[in-house]
Amino acid sequence: MIHYVCKYTPLELFKGFGEECAVLEEMPENFELSDQIAHANLCGFGKSVIQAVLEGKVEQLVLVNCCDSMRRVYDIVESTGKCKFLYMLDMPHEDNDCEKVKLAQGIHRLKKAYEKFSGKTFDRSGFLNAFSHETVDNQPYIGVLGVRVSGILEKMIRDNIRMDVENLTCTGGRRLAVIREELEKMEDDAMFLAYADALLSQMPCFRMNNSTRRNRLYLDPNLKGIIYHTIKFCDYYGFEYASIKRDIKVPLLKIETDFTSQSAGQLLTRVQAFAETLEGSEDMDPSKGISEEIRKKMESGVYYVAGIDSGSTSTDVVILDKDGKIKSTMIIPTGGGAMMSAEKSLEMAVEKAGIRKEDIVRIVTTGYGRAYIDSGDDSITEITCHAKGAHYLNPNVRTVIDIGGQDIKAISIDENGAVKNFLMNDKCAAGTGRFLEMMARTLGLSLEEMSTRGLEWKENVVISSMCTVFAESEVVSLVAQNKDVADIIHGLNVSVASKVGALAARLGKKNPGEYMMTGGVARNKGIIQALEEKLGAKLYICDEAQLCGALGAALFAYEKCNAAL
Repeated sequence: MIHYVCKYTPLELFKGFGEECAVLEEMPENFELSDQIAHANLCGFGKSVIQAVLEGKVEQLVLVNCCDSMRRVYDIVESTGKCKFLYMLDMPHEDNDCEKVKLAQGIHRLKKAYEKFSGKTFDRSGFLNAFSHETVDNQPYIGVLGVRVSGILEKMIRDNIRMDVENLTCTGGRRLAVIREELEKMEDDAMFLAYADALLSQMPCFRMNNSTRRNRLYLDPNLKGIIYHTIKFCDYYGFEYASIKRDIKVPLLKIETDFTSQSAGQLLTRVQAFAETLEGSEDMDPSKGISEEIRKKMESGVYYVAGIDSGSTSTDVVILDKDGKIKSTMIIPTGGGAMMSAEKSLEMAVEKAGIRKEDIVRIVTTGYGRAYIDSGDDSITEITCHAKGAHYLNPNVRTVIDIGGQDIKAISIDENGAVKNFLMNDKCAAGTGRFLEMMARTLGLSLEEMSTRGLEWKENVVISSMCTVFAESEVVSLVAQNKDVADIIHGLNVSVASKVGALAARLGKKNPGEYMMTGGVARNKGIIQALEEKLGAKLYICDEAQLCGALGAALFAYEKCNAAL
């Protein structure tokens, strides 16, 4: 098996040697081995290639010098001696006649190198048989664009998007305009020149000097949405994303990874929320999932629905009656697993409401732990549920800011409470509830004390680092300098507000309306004041702010039942 990393790799050439090719798409759990020999700032994909080689998963590898990272990867892999066959193909950045000749010569050199390594003779007919006629399916689809995605991430997207999905990244969308019958008539030199022409005539990747033809990707009328993937330290596609997000008219989701599987849970939430935005969070058939027994119970006029929000720090439950009014709520710390916490919180909410658990006809789950709760009838992302809950609590809200235990979300909603756009922080804990908990412990305060002490500040202390670890060290240093605790807390509040405000600002100002803050941090008066100053607008805060996700889930359950009657 020959592994490759770029759609410009001459895969058909290796068919002439009877070899199979596979894109190298390993998404390791960590870079434990590659970090020992690679530079810290090497891109995640480069490290993943090195990791796969060091783990013995790759014996034959063809790289393309598309960027400096691949050049460094080649040098490092070569030094390990782990690959039986390792080759770097020189790929032009232009597609003019001169560069096509150079690429054809490069393909010839690769052919000779593999003949020498394998001892095999190149079979022209095997090469020609590798070209097949492709049919174009003119159906609506979601395009995955940007830099390469791993097989894990691509499968996640395909499993959660109901529409067709096309991989149009730098390893996907490989299409060669070749007429096999014409190649058969050519001598070898002419044949390889035509082959080089076909390779360079593909939809250009963004590293090509002239990539203007990529506009066709965004102008395709069948394109109904874009999931744009970038990798940390990869500038090429970061630049392209910045240039297209202002002009495209279809829904756009940007996701950035370091090419490890560590942030799979958060990526799943983003992809599922994007799918809900595109397709609606409910089934087209309102009666689907409503049994005859449940229908009869609803017709009797005494029934309830519930929403469970399984978060990283708390598990929240909201129970609604048959009129869609809040009957009972419950918030307990998440502990002992999502399933156990969900059952306990629901039982306490049922007891508080003075009803029987059997009277609850539908349960919708949300939050990071939603996939692990067996008692739910449906599962909807917290992004969609927060939007629904916020609209219920205040129909004038158009931007929802949710600071949860492990992430920050900024959600733009329309007049009906549907999600128009959303942004999340990456897997860093900076500015989240966990961040504030750690800072409170460092200062020897409770979260309640910390929420008000910063309001009494006098000196404007600047916390320069938002990294939780570095910020903690900075706070310890400020305490050693005898800085007033109120001033330190105010500095922390401002730093959190700056991060959250920047996220909200990226949604744009095309969505006039009120701001609402949800999540447990909505009880922190210091954060609220600092964020209002940063936004230049008042935040709508209500008693149910922490319950917003569970409320939204319960509302979806209520609407499902109501539509089935």
